[in-house]
Amino acid sequence: MSDVLAIIPARGGSKGIPGKNIRPVAGRSLLAWSIEAALAAKCVNRVIVSTDDDQIASVALSCGSEVVTRPKSISGDDASSESALLHVLDFLKENESYIPDRVVFLQATSPYRDVHDIDNAYVYMDEGNYDSVFSGYSQHFSGRWRRENDESFSAVSYDPYDRPMRQMVADEFVENGSIYIFETEGFIQKKNRLFGRIGMYEMPLLRSFQIDDLEDINLMERLMAKRGKPSSLNAKDFLKTELLVLDFDGVMTDNSVYLTQSGEEAVKCSRADGLGIAEILKKGIRVMVLSTEKNPVVRARCEKLGIACSQGIDDKLSLLQSIVDQEHIDVAHVTYVGNDRNDMACMKWVGNSVAVSDAYPEILEIADYVTKAPGGCGAVREICDCIVAMESK
Repeated sequence: MSDVLAIIPARGGSKGIPGKNIRPVAGRSLLAWSIEAALAAKCVNRVIVSTDDDQIASVALSCGSEVVTRPKSISGDDASSESALLHVLDFLKENESYIPDRVVFLQATSPYRDVHDIDNAYVYMDEGNYDSVFSGYSQHFSGRWRRENDESFSAVSYDPYDRPMRQMVADEFVENGSIYIFETEGFIQKKNRLFGRIGMYEMPLLRSFQIDDLEDINLMERLMAKRGKPSSLNAKDFLKTELLVLDFDGVMTDNSVYLTQSGEEAVKCSRADGLGIAEILKKGIRVMVLSTEKNPVVRARCEKLGIACSQGIDDKLSLLQSIVDQEHIDVAHVTYVGNDRNDMACMKWVGNSVAVSDAYPEILEIADYVTKAPGGCGAVREICDCIVAMESK
């Protein structure tokens, strides 16, 4: 694996939100979230914060990051992130004769990224043979408009007299500013974070929010209210689990849908999740998928794993209550894993409710426990490992 340096620029003097980079968000400073993610990433060997502010430097050091002091000449409102990144690389080359193979550039204003996103973006860069990668999210057709000088508006992305059908327009992709990875040599030559063969690592919209104003902080507080606390997935209550109920989209998948030219849908699942399910099946614990999704891929995946499947279900709670009653299972011994609003009723009813880390904000708030991993990236395995561990005690 390449030698990888993570750099987090964090200057002082923010005008929009005073003290933004060290402002508390869900129990930790905004900067701490990015430092902790970088330190936890398997692909990162070293983490450095670039700052001109003594207080920010102190916070960075307390979080386990190194600090390189940024000159005031490249610390103003007009200073580019590239100038800070180049300064760190120049400093390391001059003082340590150290040049990393790659740089992971993280912005402190994107605290909701997951450590898995950093490692997965790194793997994506390798597999695609990219020189540089940025993170972003896909969005379906959206009409973009521009304000004219006379305060009227004109369409930018389409002809309003020939409005296209949403399904006839290719998805667009939005750079979310969360993660950039690039080859160091190319960056030094181009002095730009994106160059050469460029790839985009796709993240869900939920993990793509950035903090720019106070309203954003309030939203982020809600998103991270559960994430900022220990998941407690080793709680003794899991000893009672007799039935594990899983939503499919967003829990067993990463909530993405892949479409072929013929219109067929495909999803990405985690092999690790499948291995985890196999382990708890050996313990005699029942596992079932309860999904509103009607696509045959749901049943196909469940049949391969050897678990029960009920799909195309609009009223999940009624069906679950019926199953629990027929099987004479104590509802206190049922664990439900969800990620979106259609899981809320079931999660409120069962004995143990679990949300994946990238679940909808309202689901994070009501969940008893929150996984560290996002949906489709090992969250189910995390739960299964916990159940197996507790059953073995």
